[in-house]
Amino acid sequence: MMKRQILILCLALCIAAQAQTTALETFLAQPALRYAGTGVYVKNMQTGEVIADWHSDQLLTPASTQKLLTSATALELLGSAFRFSTYVETDGEVREGVLHGNLYIRGTGDPTLGSQKVGDQMFLYKWVQALRRAGISRIEGSVVADASFFDGDALNPQWLWEDIGNYYAPGIYALPYLDNTLNIQLRSAAVGSVAEVVKTLPYIEGLEYENHIRCTTITYDGAYVHGVPYSNRRYLVGSIPSNHGIFGVKGDIPNPPLLLAQHLTQRLRESGITVTGEADYLTESLYPQRHVLYEHRSEPLAEIVRELNVNSNNLYAEQLFRYLGSRMGVPCTIQGSVDVLRNCWRNRGVDIHNSLIMDGCGLSPNDGVSAQTLVQLLSFMLHSRERDAFVGSLPVAGESGTLQGFLAKTELQGRVTAKSGTTSRVKSYAGYITLDDGMLLGFAVIVNNAACKPRGVQTLIERLLRGICSEQKEKQKEQP
Repeated sequence: MMKRQILILCLALCIAAQAQTTALETFLAQPALRYAGTGVYVKNMQTGEVIADWHSDQLLTPASTQKLLTSATALELLGSAFRFSTYVETDGEVREGVLHGNLYIRGTGDPTLGSQKVGDQMFLYKWVQALRRAGISRIEGSVVADASFFDGDALNPQWLWEDIGNYYAPGIYALPYLDNTLNIQLRSAAVGSVAEVVKTLPYIEGLEYENHIRCTTITYDGAYVHGVPYSNRRYLVGSIPSNHGIFGVKGDIPNPPLLLAQHLTQRLRESGITVTGEADYLTESLYPQRHVLYEHRSEPLAEIVRELNVNSNNLYAEQLFRYLGSRMGVPCTIQGSVDVLRNCWRNRGVDIHNSLIMDGCGLSPNDGVSAQTLVQLLSFMLHSRERDAFVGSLPVAGESGTLQGFLAKTELQGRVTAKSGTTSRVKSYAGYITLDDGMLLGFAVIVNNAACKPRGVQTLIERLLRGICSEQKEKQKEQP
């Protein structure tokens, strides 16, 4: 009888202990996170109460949640109404319908030129019409793309070789074009065969491939494109599904400024304006005396930042990041951009002095930011004049962008607006949660090197957030 009572007492104590285990403790106790680097910070945005805190000051690789720093800085310094400008200029004179000199396209980093995401797809037509209105029917010279506003380092040296040359890690130029994306169509055949390159969109004259892409039994895109800026040689490696007909993979355009100059030359000739020279580009401006014939302006920054965050657009993030460096001088440099970010938040209550900022999009594995810093940023932006543009740029859980599958069909669907970050060894989320009673939480969760796939970490983070919100509801019920 005594043994039975002791057993019942032990069971009761175990049940009581389990009942007192918090959502954070349950999360941290998961075997997949035993050796992982984990940072958690959840704060009541109205009262300032810290609700959950675990290694929140530890620097961790954030992946794409790094974009929160880039987009918030751009909105703070430039304003949501800011527009990029691209200039069509000449160093010559127009006499009797003939432009005696070169036509220059001077870029300042507008990521929307020819973009399928944001912007005007008819912009080249408008440029041609503007030149016609200027009375030009013949150009005794060439169309030259001037990409000197950014420095000549189109590659971020902190990115991995396995990423460079792929569409999600393109070169960064003062004149990006067509999302800097090259669509490569392959013909898939029998298992073990080398996939045949059929064509590319857009067509690029002189583009060469060393093709090692095999057709295998996989069911997904396992192909990678490698190459460096300004080089027309691309290395194709990896594998694609066999017997799949035409299969598309994406890489980056080797020289977007030159391609833009070529396309404008082509449009001019097709419209009846003769261009005697061939298209060219320059990365270091000779600064000849020029005058502006036409100024093209992008869509407002609010729309650019929305695409950047909702769809986690690396190109848009890097173009903005590099443009911010213009405040440290021209040409813009990566270090100049880093300095601008640090100076921006120095007196705004966001502690980034120890953060490791290597890029604007979070692709570098050497980026380092803490969960606490991200929540500080989120808190500041709630009181910023650019609050609406910033909060409105974040995808909604279960509904939009990169959060479509996050917390879908749960009680938090539609109540979380956040930025996600994912690589093979990183899963992170940072944003806002609105509870039923109007309480607003700011949160950041960063997990590095978990012993499971990113989808498994996502499930654990979903349970953590749902558990924390459930605890807050129970806490409110207990209050008189």
